[in-house]
Formats: sequence, C-alpha cells, structure tokens
Amino acid sequence: MTTPAATPAEVRDDVATWIGANWDPDLTLIEWRRRLAASGWAAPSWPIAWFGRGLPAWSDDLVNDELARVGAVGTPPGAGTGLAAPTILTHGSDTIKGLLLERILTGEDGWCQLFSEPGSGSDLAGLTTTARRDGDEWVIDGQKLWSTSAHHAELGLLLARTDWDVPKHRGITCFALPMHQPGVEARPVRQMNFHSSFNEVFLSGARVPDTHVIGTPGEGWRVALTTLAHERRFGSIRRRHFEPAAGRVLAEAEQESAEYFRVYEWYPQRGGRVDLLRPRSTDTGRDVDPIVRQQVAGVLAMQQIQQWTARRAQAARALGRAPGAEGSIGKLGTSIVARGAATAHALIGGASGMLAGDDAPLCGTIHEVLTSVPAQSIAGGTDEIQHNILGEQMLGLPREPSADRELPFRDVPRTAR
Repeated sequence: MTTPAATPAEVRDDVATWIGANWDPDLTLIEWRRRLAASGWAAPSWPIAWFGRGLPAWSDDLVNDELARVGAVGTPPGAGTGLAAPTILTHGSDTIKGLLLERILTGEDGWCQLFSEPGSGSDLAGLTTTARRDGDEWVIDGQKLWSTSAHHAELGLLLARTDWDVPKHRGITCFALPMHQPGVEARPVRQMNFHSSFNEVFLSGARVPDTHVIGTPGEGWRVALTTLAHERRFGSIRRRHFEPAAGRVLAEAEQESAEYFRVYEWYPQRGGRVDLLRPRSTDTGRDVDPIVRQQVAGVLAMQQIQQWTARRAQAARALGRAPGAEGSIGKLGTSIVARGAATAHALIGGASGMLAGDDAPLCGTIHEVLTSVPAQSIAGGTDEIQHNILGEQMLGLPREPSADRELPFRDVPRTAR
C-alpha cells in the first residue's frame, strides 16, 4: 500500500497500476465500488483503518482524475461523500464508522441533510425538533425544511434537541436517521422557478438506534460546524457522464448520475449563467450600451476573482488544511456574481426576461435565471451568516448581542409551532 510520504507521481503510478489490474466494466456498480473501497483507492485521504490510504488530501482529486481518464467509475455523488463522511470521520465512534462509511463509498446509502427548520431560519441553534431517549433508541419528533434528495435518501444527517435545560448550543445532538421507516414523511416543496428540488420532512415518532449518534449527546453543535464547513466547499456540483454501452458498471453509473442530478437541473441558472452574458449582449445589440457593458464587465471581473478564491481553497485542501475562511468568502462571492449576472440579464433582455416557456428568450432560461438566483444567497448558509462567520471567527470582531445565548433553551421565547 502507498505510504503517506508518496509523491503525486508515485500515487498516480500506483493507482494506474491498480486500475489496470482490477477495472472490470462487466461487474455491477456495487461490486466494483466494494472492490474500490477495499483497496483504499475510493478515498485515499481517509485513514488506513477506514477504507483509505492515509494520503494527503490532494490524492483524492488525483485518483478521481485517473479513474476518469481510463473511463472507470469512482465514488457516488452526493451528501454522503461530501458531508456525512467527513463529519463521521471527524466525530464518529468506531462503531458508527464501521456501520456507515463503507456503504457511503459504495453508494448503498444515499444521504440528505436535516438541519434547517421552518421556525428557526438562519438561527440553526434555535431548532426545536426533539430527540427523546427510549432504551437503546431515540424517538424523534419535529419538522425539517429545505432537505435536498430527502425523498429518496436512505439516511439523513439530523440535528435534534436532546436537552431543553441548557443554553441552545449545548443541548443538540447529531444523528444518522434511517429515512425509510414509519414516522418519516418527505414532501416536495414547489419553487417559484417551477422545480421541486427540496423537501419538508415531517418526523413523528421516528426512531434512531443509539449506535447512530454522531459524536457525544449534547455536542451536536460542534459536529454541525464541521458539516457546515464542508457544505460551503461542497457547493460546486459537476456531473460526469458515462457510456452505458461500455459495460454494466457504466450503465448503472449513468442511471445513478441521471437520477441524482435531476434535482440540480436549475443550479446553473442559480449561479446566474455568466456564460450567456457576452453572446446575449452581442446577439441583442446591447453590447454597445455603456451601462450594459459596464455591468457585464463587472460580473466577468468578479467571476475571475472567484476563480482565484477557488484555487486558494484547492491549494489549502491539497495541504490538508481544514475548511477555513475561503469557504465563506467563496460563498459570498458566488452570491455577488449571481446577483450581478441576473441584473445584467435583466438589462439585456428587458421585460422579455419575465417570459417562460419554449417561445421565451432561450426557451425560458433567462426567466429561470431571474427566479433562481435569489436561492444562491440563502442555500448553504445565508450571506448574512457568512458575514458573521468572517467577522467573528476570522477577524475577531465581537459577537452580535444575543439575549438567549446563555438562557436555558426552555426559557427562550420562540415562535409558536
């Protein structure tokens, strides 16, 4: 097995040799991913004891590139590998690692995130979903909102309140909730851009085994901060296509990818479709308007700055650093680019940008941009929350005054449910 001191060239040679000896497109997708996980190449930066090779963080991207180069399939997309796995690796017991990590790598368990609630908004620590201990299980009651893929996930990364007599940040516990059980109901949320990517999840007497607690009961806030840090980095979603005719693994991987990315069809529009600004301004003759030119130039300049920030984040990850300020900076920059692009599209298209349907400009794509962009400033932590993170945690500014930070949560006034 490759040692942690290996160079990128050595890692590339090792994984290429292993793929050449083991890649079999006639296996099932699960069989191939089990073989990949057992080898340590599915997640080479993970510890050797937990399906990895103990390599630096840069090895993950290198191995993924090598798998793609030869047409082999890697780990499944989604919140399992992007959010749940790093959270479990950081905070989970050996028991929960043994139960859940391999199934994340093989794609046997898809995940969703169950953090936000309709009554607490950006005040995540004000959540009121309750977990009550009952023998070797916990009983969950409450409601979650904005949960992508909750309608088909096997497990949910859940935050619930387990102690109402301590301040709000200290009475939360993190769980891996089995989703396919009585007492868990996921309902799609209809968005104003006509998509339904999110769900509201109703929990009534749902049960979680005690072995599915991530971290220590009452310390879920610390666990959640790890998840949220990775969520800001996890925001970039890129689909890889596979050739179904080239083997069973590839056919099943293409089917999996199509199903997973169906809920993200509108995400390019959420980002503002900066790629359309130049051709649209030229095609409509608006490229001679100085106001339009200035707006488009400003968006393109900000996009370039965003790319530099992304490279900084990639460099930090390659050095094995935990997600830091660049996550919040990148999140804010993405919002600025998206809003600026929406403004530019509105200037270029005028009132026609409000039209939807096949006979609208670009078959309604501009309309979808204008109705999708507001989500960019909300998803993954609002812009206001990112400002607070940067001000308080990175710049050392004093916290905003809060009257409920030290009160027992039971005594905190809150919206009636």
